[in-house]
Amino acid sequence: MASPSRGTEPSPNELKKPERANTFFQDVYMMRWMVSPSASAKIASIFILGYINWQLFTPNVTNPFQPFLFISHKIPVSQVIFEDPKTAINGDTLRYQKGWLDVCFVLFYVIVWSFVRQASVLYIWKPFAVWWGITNETKQVRLMEQGYAFMYWGTFGAFGLYVMSFQESWWFDLQHLWIKYPHWQMRPELKLYYLLQFSYWLQQALVMILKLEKPRKDYYELIAHHIVTLWLIYWSYLINLTMIGTTVFVCMDVPDAWLALSKGLNYLALEKTTAVVFAIFMCTWSYFRIYLSAKTLLSVWYKMLDQVPSHTLEWNPDKGWWLVPWMRYQVFTPLFLLLLLNLFWYYFMWRIMIRSIRGITLADDREEGEYEVGEEKGNQQAVKKE
Repeated sequence: MASPSRGTEPSPNELKKPERANTFFQDVYMMRWMVSPSASAKIASIFILGYINWQLFTPNVTNPFQPFLFISHKIPVSQVIFEDPKTAINGDTLRYQKGWLDVCFVLFYVIVWSFVRQASVLYIWKPFAVWWGITNETKQVRLMEQGYAFMYWGTFGAFGLYVMSFQESWWFDLQHLWIKYPHWQMRPELKLYYLLQFSYWLQQALVMILKLEKPRKDYYELIAHHIVTLWLIYWSYLINLTMIGTTVFVCMDVPDAWLALSKGLNYLALEKTTAVVFAIFMCTWSYFRIYLSAKTLLSVWYKMLDQVPSHTLEWNPDKGWWLVPWMRYQVFTPLFLLLLLNLFWYYFMWRIMIRSIRGITLADDREEGEYEVGEEKGNQQAVKKE
């Protein structure tokens, strides 16, 4: 799930700071691993090398590093077949359930996402911006943000569609969100997808809280968006509603890939291409984030308690049943808040679209004045050099 202004890179001043020789423990407790690829790589390598070492020298003993690197809590095949005999016909019996070791996986991949984020912006998108000839520092950083965003949302938008294609709710056949509740047995790709999304959003929340990127004008709306997103991910995973979670992820991620692409092209001053891509983005946002999100919200309110099996309408976590009557409000509220935020950003998008139709260059209203500041700083530095 995403927002139109999710940043992915520290401020220009932070990018200039050389990495000082720090101890490993300083990197950890001072959170330097959030901004330094070398620091996050060192921490991640401990778990990776520990896993390899354990596999080589004590392969017959349970590897304590495995839950950090790989998904855990595999369900015995006999239990999978008992719950769904059809799986035995095609041999599709690999299933997982949730458990406490999932916390290890999520925490490790928070570190991994920090490395991927910083390494990609510093060693891929920063050189690209310079090569393209962008001299304004603020515009460089914004391009780097959108480059990483496009990589992530393009990948996870496609991954989400792939995961959704195995579900009976494929292409928003929403009755299947409820009629076979609880959805506690997860295919491996579903569990991997869910936990990677959880770790990504937790990492993004840390980025926002620590202000590792330059805030836009909608900073507090973004904070609200991150809180709501983590709320949705955690609760849908906890109460075995991963099928609706997947549909919401797809609604958010697919249009965000087009948003990142259109903004990146705009920073590259490719005006005609930007206009075409932005028009496609507006269509995808309208369809996914507004129409399908509202359709899902209505299904929660009017269909959830009517279509789930009646015997599951009780609080019985041991059996995976959580949908007591008040749980409808727990599911509905964050989705409703997310739709309100989508409508808030939708308003700004139409302002941009209308200005474009009137002949005004496409630009994000929330970044107004940023580039002038960047140019001013660049001119001051040039004067000093002279």
